[in-house]
Amino acid sequence: MSIELIVLDVDGTLTQSKVTYTQNGDEIKSFSVRDGLAIESWVRLGKKAAIITGRNSKMVERRAKELGIKYFYQGCKDKLLQLQKLCDELDLSLENVAAIGDDLNDYKMLKAAGLSFAPYDASHYLFDIVSVKLGKSGGQGAVREMIEYLLKQEGLEEKFLELWR
Repeated sequence: MSIELIVLDVDGTLTQSKVTYTQNGDEIKSFSVRDGLAIESWVRLGKKAAIITGRNSKMVERRAKELGIKYFYQGCKDKLLQLQKLCDELDLSLENVAAIGDDLNDYKMLKAAGLSFAPYDASHYLFDIVSVKLGKSGGQGAVREMIEYLLKQEGLEEKFLELWR
């Protein structure tokens, strides 16, 4: 089984599980640059990355563009349905997908993916169904840890390092 697509949740996965608003009502999110480098590298290695999130945010859209994430879906109430549509579009099986999420709205998607990951601080309800419970928390390197796990599993560590040598 080869992983061709990683699917990323946002709040609690790419960011800490917090939403901050300014006095003007603007939303603030912080993203890990280490996660970003790993995602960008994954894409540069010829693999695919997608964001499937339940909320809508201009900042997340901007971050996806910065990282070269071509598949970006916001406001998804049924993440598994969106993932199945994307797999059909890309002619991929769910077994070729690795997904990461932190809460119950990710449950069905994580259960269906070939490999699934949950950050250290995810809902404990997910730990019984995911393939890997990560040692890092959301927004603090969990996505990087997932990608490094996949790079080892896929035999891509040397190619990953060569991108930066």
